[in-house]
Amino acid sequence: MKTLAIRLEDDTHAQLSMLAQLEELTVTDAIRQAIDSYIEAKRSQPELTARAEVVLADIDRDAASRREAIASLFEGDKPKLKAVESTEAKPPTRSRSKRGDATT
Repeated sequence: MKTLAIRLEDDTHAQLSMLAQLEELTVTDAIRQAIDSYIEAKRSQPELTARAEVVLADIDRDAASRREAIASLFEGDKPKLKAVESTEAKPPTRSRSKRGDATT
């Protein structure tokens, strides 16, 4: 969960507080409902979906470029690079020492 601080004009805050009170909500809950409604309305806009697809394509291109840069950096060191990948992918295993204590 994130905390967000916003500044409102006095009259906007007064209106929001009154609406929240009339709806028997806290101001925070009223703001959350408004944000949820905003997000839901935006999700159904095709032009926003198209823009999101462009952003995802940019992210994929950037990731591919960064992967290529890392691969070329360690080109002569492929076995070492693969060992690092496989070590990071596996969760740590627990073993027992001679005394019977669990170690990682």
